[in-house]
Amino acid sequence: MQRPHAQPMRVGPVPPGKPQPQVFPVGPTVPSRKPEEAAPAAPPPEPPVTEDTADAAESESPTPKKKRRVGLVLTALVVVAGLGVGGALYGPQALRAVGLGGMVADPTAAPAPPVQVRAALRPLGAQGPSPTKQGVSSALAGPSGASVLGTLGGTVVDPASGDVLWDKSAGTAMTPASTAKIITSAAALLALDPQATLTTKVVEGPEPGTIVLVGGGDPTISGGAKGFYPGAAKLDDLVAKVKAATNGQQVRKVLVDTSAYSGDTKGPGWQGPDMDGQGDDYAAPMEPVMLDGGRLVITNGDSARTTTPARSAAGKLAERLGVSGGASPGTAAPTARVLAEVQSPPIRQLVETLLLTSDNVLAEAMARQVAKAAGGEVSFAGGAKAVHDVLSRNGFDLAGSTLVDGSGLSTQNKITPKLLGSVLAAAAAPSTGPTAERTAKLRALLTGLPVAGGSGTLAERYASGSATAGKGWVRAKTGTLNGINSLAGLVTDSDGKLLVFAFLGNGTGANADARAALDVLASALRSCGCR
Repeated sequence: MQRPHAQPMRVGPVPPGKPQPQVFPVGPTVPSRKPEEAAPAAPPPEPPVTEDTADAAESESPTPKKKRRVGLVLTALVVVAGLGVGGALYGPQALRAVGLGGMVADPTAAPAPPVQVRAALRPLGAQGPSPTKQGVSSALAGPSGASVLGTLGGTVVDPASGDVLWDKSAGTAMTPASTAKIITSAAALLALDPQATLTTKVVEGPEPGTIVLVGGGDPTISGGAKGFYPGAAKLDDLVAKVKAATNGQQVRKVLVDTSAYSGDTKGPGWQGPDMDGQGDDYAAPMEPVMLDGGRLVITNGDSARTTTPARSAAGKLAERLGVSGGASPGTAAPTARVLAEVQSPPIRQLVETLLLTSDNVLAEAMARQVAKAAGGEVSFAGGAKAVHDVLSRNGFDLAGSTLVDGSGLSTQNKITPKLLGSVLAAAAAPSTGPTAERTAKLRALLTGLPVAGGSGTLAERYASGSATAGKGWVRAKTGTLNGINSLAGLVTDSDGKLLVFAFLGNGTGANADARAALDVLASALRSCGCR
């Protein structure tokens, strides 16, 4: 989660195998008419003539019954035949004139059938004019000069060709805030199996009746019936498996092993209010097992967090196993028998979730998994180094960039707009050519980005003024710290061409004003053909 104290999809997932990977938005759906909203039916006809009513009428008429019925039938046939010849001559008025008005209702136009709308994702066309440097510069000249953006650095790239169309101090390293999560996520997608999961185990303890909760790096375990993270493992499942494995024998003591992580639990450059357990928190101490990212109120993304997430999780486990006294720190023996285990969602889903919601804890967990895969120290420093090394090995230029955490919560991070733009351009590039494998791995960066006015950290933005042009067309990762605002993502211009952008503002004005100015800047790319 980003750290402002105040902080649908039209552009769809990027299908592989297309020269232009992004897609047109799905148009607005026209609602079908509900059954109860159908056009009113014609007024009910008068009761038909029955034998009883016919007999009553004939008792007052000198005409014999048989002849009366024959005459009635003949009259009806004549009228029907007349209607077949010309409805203008024999309409409802004529029917009433011959005494049959109650048998035929006025014609009522049938309601129009509901419009059938079929949602579909369509690749961007390969034809059409390409954006130019002059066109992009002209479109951004006004919005990029907004004083509220402070010192602005940025880049715009055509991912189809790799051409840089706009460069404003793009090689200058700046504090990125939460757009740093793009860098961490890219490293995770490049270094890890996207279908791999994180395992949390309970093993036998050193003494009879003792068990050990062993953290495996998953902070998403749900402590309730419905957790904060989609698809998360459930603590209750772990409890049930422990009970089954112990054959109903009483567990008397619970320990928690956090040895999977090392070093400080608070990142360098993190400010006190970010994880002090008071009010709105944007992180928790980094430990390898947590319930709902350490949140005390699961329904609130910025809820105050526990300051002892691993011990709190183990305490909940103890409570549900009927163990009094909570849990204590401990270490599991390498050969201890596994009693139970649960799995996190796949890495790819975790990456998409952390980008969509800007989840700091989940981003730090991914950085540590990159460090673990590289055989490095599983800490803040180890994660930052591993992320740097993975990106460098995959051909990205990190000159001038400095990473100290995986979330961007630290003010000590420095990243160039050029690096952000090149990573996003690689993710959005055509799926053919020498870098096709890298692009395929990075696709999940795009599907995880929030949609302007529709989802995640952009759900409440792009609602007014000229920014509305980008609503539904911009997908981007946001970043906000005090005096630092950033936005990096992609947009389809009015000619149907995909553009990648990265805008970093340092020394900005009020967060709300700076975010609005960034939205206008991205929307300017949507509004232009940029030729």
